[in-house]
Amino acid sequence: MTMSSVNKTDVYLKRFIAGVEKRNPGEQEFHQAVAEVAETVFPYIADKQIYHKMQIMERMAEPDRVIMFRVPWTDDEGNIRNQRGYRVQFNNSIGPYKGGLRFHPSVNLSVLKFLGFEQTFKNSLTGLPMGGGKGGSDFNPKGKSDNEVMRFCQSFMTELHRHIGENTDIPAGDIGVGAREIGYLFGQYKRIENRFVGVLTGKGMAFGGSKIRTEATGYGAVYFMQNMLEYKGDDIRGKTVCISGSGNVATYAVEKVNQLGGKVVTLSDSSGFIYDPDGINAEKLAFVMDLKNVRRGRISEYADEFKGASFHEGRPWGVSCDIAMPCATQNEINRDDAENLVKNGCIGVSEGANMPTDLEGIHTFQNAGMLYAPSKAANAGGVAVSGLEMSQNSSRISWDEAELERLLKDTMLTIHNSCVEYGKNKDGVDYLAGANIAGFIKVADAMLAFGHT
Repeated sequence: MTMSSVNKTDVYLKRFIAGVEKRNPGEQEFHQAVAEVAETVFPYIADKQIYHKMQIMERMAEPDRVIMFRVPWTDDEGNIRNQRGYRVQFNNSIGPYKGGLRFHPSVNLSVLKFLGFEQTFKNSLTGLPMGGGKGGSDFNPKGKSDNEVMRFCQSFMTELHRHIGENTDIPAGDIGVGAREIGYLFGQYKRIENRFVGVLTGKGMAFGGSKIRTEATGYGAVYFMQNMLEYKGDDIRGKTVCISGSGNVATYAVEKVNQLGGKVVTLSDSSGFIYDPDGINAEKLAFVMDLKNVRRGRISEYADEFKGASFHEGRPWGVSCDIAMPCATQNEINRDDAENLVKNGCIGVSEGANMPTDLEGIHTFQNAGMLYAPSKAANAGGVAVSGLEMSQNSSRISWDEAELERLLKDTMLTIHNSCVEYGKNKDGVDYLAGANIAGFIKVADAMLAFGHT
C-alpha cells in the first residue's frame, strides 16, 4: 500500500472504532474484541471497495439480535432469587448461531457481545457451517447445591427455549456450564418442546453427546502450538509450559502436552497458581481433575499434596517457560505479564481461553517476534467438535474416539494453514492477521451474496 492509502486506512479504522464505541458505550470488552479484528482486517480490505460500499465490517460489528430476560429461581432455603439471562445471536451468515452459555458473576452484555463477535470468526475458521452466538447469566454455580443449579437451569431454559433450535441456534457450555448444567438445560428443553433434537452440544454420552468434546478445546490449543512450532522446524518435546486455569481446557491441555513430550509446571484458579518444577504428570493431573470436577476444591490443595510444589497468589506469567497457554478467562495477560514472558524466554503463546491477552499484551508478543496464536484460531477445537456433535445428532450416528481426534487434529492443521496463507509476510507469519482475515472472508462473502440483509 502507498503512504496515502495507509493514511486513508488509518482514518477509516479510527472512524470505525469510534463509531463502535459511541454505539456501545461502556462495553470495554466488546470494544477490545472489535478493535483487535479491525486493526488487521482494514488494511486487507483497503483496496476492496465492495466491502466498504456494503458496510460489511459495520454490519459484522452489530449483532443480529440481543435477547435479555429475567431468570427467577428458588434456593434451598425457599428464598426467591433473580438473575439476568442473555442470548446474543451475532451472525448467522454461514450457518445457525453456535456458541456457549456462560454462568458467572462477571457476565454482562459487553462480555457476551465480545464472545459472540469472536465466535463468528472462530466458527468461520473451522470450515463448518456455523454462525456466531453466545449467551449466559450472572448466576454463579459455585457454592450452589445440585438442586439449586437444576432449578436455575430449568428457569433459564423456560425462557431460552423459544429462541433456539437445531437449525436456528445451538448453544454449548462455557465457564460455569459443564456436563451437569447441560444435562439440566437439555432435560428442560426436551420437557417443554416434546422433541429430542440436537439443540445443545456438550451433552452426556447417554443422550447424544460426542466423544472427546470435553478434551477438544485443550487438545486443539496444543495441536495449534505444535503446528506453529513444526512450521519453524521445532516441536513441543522437551519444552516447559505454563498453563493458567484448572478447568477442562487447562487440564486437557496438560494431558496433550504430556503426550507430546512437554512439561507443564503451572495451573491456576481465581485464588492463585501452583508451580511444580517437576512437572504435572498423569498422576498429579488426575488429582487436579478430581479436585476441581468432583470435590470442587481450590488449586492451593495441590501444593499441600505434592512435595516440591508451591502455591502463589496472582497469575503464573512470571514463571520461566518456553510456551505459555492462558486457559482461564479474558484479559488475564496484560502488557506487564507479556513483558515478563518475553524476558523469561517464552517463545510462543497459544490461547486456550477467549481473548485472554489484552491489546497491549498482544502488541508486546508481536514486537518480540514470538509465535502468537489468537484464541479464535487456537481454541477453535472445542466448537469444531461441537459441530461434529451436531452432525452426529442430525444423522443419529456416533463416531469413535480415534476418528474424532483425527478430525480435530486435521481441523487445527487446516486452521493453521489458513492463518499462514493470509498472515505470511517477510518476517514470518502474523497469526493474528491470518486468523482475522481468513475468518472474515468467508462471512463477508456470504453477507455480500445475501445483499442488504
